Amino acid sequence: MSGFGRPPGALTFSPTPPQRGSFPLDHDGECKPVMVEYLACLKRVRGANDHTCRMIAKEYLKCRMERQLMAEDTMANLGFQEEQGAGAGGKKAAAAATEVAGTSGGDKLAALKEENRRLLEERKKRETEGRV
Repeated sequence: MSGFGRPPGALTFSPTPPQRGSFPLDHDGECKPVMVEYLACLKRVRGANDHTCRMIAKEYLKCRMERQLMAEDTMANLGFQEEQGAGAGGKKAAAAATEVAGTSGGDKLAALKEENRRLLEERKKRETEGRV
């Protein structure tokens, strides 16, 4: 028998779960500043595989792991090479990419990290006030 509304002999589709499972959405926007900076970086480089954008993506994933919005994992498993294993050439390329981005990009990233810390402290404060 065919299913309701489906022609006889039609192939059935069975969904497959994601490889790494599901993870909670960032409803409180704890990592939103880093995400916004990443999207701005992608727009700025027109979607190119830029080192500065990759580093921002790395910070975003770290933010999600720190706040238990995704499972802890190594950066190598998430597609990022370890910087200490890159050798001197890799470090020089990373430094050059940072210089190209300018100091304002590094300052923005530092400001975003500080904003994330502040948001986390505010959330913890709200949680403790709610418990009391």
